Amino acid sequence: MKKAYWIIVSILLAMISCGKMLPKAPVADQTLDGPIDGLSNEQKRIFLRGDAAFNDDVFSISNGLGPRFVATSCGSCHASDGKGHPFSTLTRFGQQDTIANLFLHKGGPQLQHSAIPGYEPEEIPQGATFSKFTPPANTGLGLLEAVPDDNILAMADENDANGDGISGRPNWIHIPAYCQLRTGTIERNGKYIGRFGKKAAVYDLQQQTANAYNQDMGINSSYEVYNTYDGLQVDPEVSNQTVLDVVFYLQTLKAPVQRNKSDREVMAGNQLFLKISCNNCHTPQLKTGAFSIPALSNKTFFPYTDLLLHDMGPALNDGYTEGTALPAEWRTAPLWGLGLSKNSQGGQLFLLHDGRARSIEEAILQHEGEAAQSKNKFLQLNVADKAMIIKFLESL
Repeated sequence: MKKAYWIIVSILLAMISCGKMLPKAPVADQTLDGPIDGLSNEQKRIFLRGDAAFNDDVFSISNGLGPRFVATSCGSCHASDGKGHPFSTLTRFGQQDTIANLFLHKGGPQLQHSAIPGYEPEEIPQGATFSKFTPPANTGLGLLEAVPDDNILAMADENDANGDGISGRPNWIHIPAYCQLRTGTIERNGKYIGRFGKKAAVYDLQQQTANAYNQDMGINSSYEVYNTYDGLQVDPEVSNQTVLDVVFYLQTLKAPVQRNKSDREVMAGNQLFLKISCNNCHTPQLKTGAFSIPALSNKTFFPYTDLLLHDMGPALNDGYTEGTALPAEWRTAPLWGLGLSKNSQGGQLFLLHDGRARSIEEAILQHEGEAAQSKNKFLQLNVADKAMIIKFLESL
């Protein structure tokens, strides 16, 4: 009896010791990954399948990689669902006006700079304009997708009717036939509002995901087939179910959680952010409408974007565009998660569309065009006030 007692005691002590050795669960406001609240058990299973496909599936010649590609997995460009690094930056080329990409027959719009044996990697064709795009963070994308078109148009002011110098407008784009139109989708002359990508040239997360498989990894699906400009014909290499699982995963990743909201300097920085009118483009609060995933429906959230295109001036004009965006126009980048960006960027910051800015202040100082007024107001602040704005932005 004593022997059995001591065996039980030993097991309990071992369990307690192991429990102390196990790592603690990450704090919600310190990570970008994890599902939104309100998913059913079945939806959580889909989320986990999508998570595995996004982060664990690595492609090689044996399972369809290439023949030309940029990366071998989704997660390699979005470590821990965060921003990409210059090593994972994409190159887009071939369109310099609002009409069409003239280099699709030479591999556009995305440069696939790697290739499997027997194939040559792509090079930017002579005469093609191009731009570098650093991969964005993935979190909260479903909430952005669920914002009604009406809400986006309500924030637009294409002709600057209110005279504030801000003239944001949506990027009206043609969409693939496989896209399922959202409730309340608005159409104009056969075009629809884009909201994803550096220039808002992507309609929804299904298009974003199918394009990423196809253009980033050279993986065919029934949605997007590898660019056949060299005559190559390949059957689908990833199932529709896997693509849709990844779409659901991206839709249901949680929004970044702000940190230190009650800190006096953070609160003061927030007020200064509003005072110098950064919120004219980086709209703090948006609301979703009715959506196919109930957990995303009718939610108020704080992404700090208006999802609109804005002219950012000649310094950020790469001579390249997508859809009806002009070369100097860029979609307002969401600011949520900014303070955690270093975690996925090797401990350093690489901001703006191509990662050229190495700090938040440097990114602010490169704002021109419609953002010049706010930048100039920032420059007029004293050192302490500037520091409080940076601290606020780091809390997001």
